[in-house]
Amino acid sequence: MLGIQDFWVALAYGLCVLSAVVCALYGLIMWNREGEAPPAPEDVQWAKEESQIDETLG
Repeated sequence: MLGIQDFWVALAYGLCVLSAVVCALYGLIMWNREGEAPPAPEDVQWAKEESQIDETLG
């Protein structure tokens, strides 16, 4: 079997391949889920203050 003579080494390789397949499937399933959460109110306020500061400086 592919030159692997120890059961535990073969099991490790098999589990690595299986985990890669599971991760790829999970990514494909979750690909088009809902987007980002709306920004927090304090983030919006910070952005407004930042833009006001930029306008006064520049």
